[in-house]
Amino acid sequence: MANAGEALFRPVRTGNAFEETVERLLQAIRLGVVGAGERLPSERELAERLGVSRVTLREAIRALSDAGYVESRRGRYGGTFVNETLPAPGGDGRKMDPALVEDALCLRYVLETGAAEAAAARSLTPADRQHLTATLAEACSSDLDDYRRKDSRLHLAIAEVTASGSLTTAMADVRMRINQLLDQIPLLEPNLEHSNTQHEAIVDAILAGNPAAARQAMAEHIEGTASLLRAFLA
Repeated sequence: MANAGEALFRPVRTGNAFEETVERLLQAIRLGVVGAGERLPSERELAERLGVSRVTLREAIRALSDAGYVESRRGRYGGTFVNETLPAPGGDGRKMDPALVEDALCLRYVLETGAAEAAAARSLTPADRQHLTATLAEACSSDLDDYRRKDSRLHLAIAEVTASGSLTTAMADVRMRINQLLDQIPLLEPNLEHSNTQHEAIVDAILAGNPAAARQAMAEHIEGTASLLRAFLA
């Protein structure tokens, strides 16, 4: 158990600290490293072991509490405890096939990083630039209820400005698959705020004509989403 704990509570990467913290904590809970009714390590210890700020850790714990995995108790014997009954993986109670999740994530990674790189490599028209900035603004200003649709529209806009109809069609197909997975997990405000910051970095790199930076920014962005999907649906 100590070895498993050390493996799971190791430092996360800085690019997607919140998302990976959620993933690590959920892995520890799902794998029984911290069993039902047991207390997680202290906030200070977890923050140090995961290499994240206590603010990030608290946001991750709050997200898991809202999703029904843990509860926080005050007092001398307080802390964060794993709930006796855990939510079923997936919003409809069915366990997702990990192979299908990984298949969709792999396809998304290849298509979206390639699309961002290709978009940045093109000489964009004024209409292309306006399309990107407008869809970015809509995604960043969207409320929770409409976020998924505006987020999808931005990602499709990136494919559209590559001027490849085939790529745009493939992107639409994979986005439908990803959204079906995303609909099974809770919307987490810290993740959405982080996503919007990453969206800005992606679009900025595309508009600056920097293919390598656009590809890297997109890769980091979708890896964060993948961490959450694996955490909640595995």
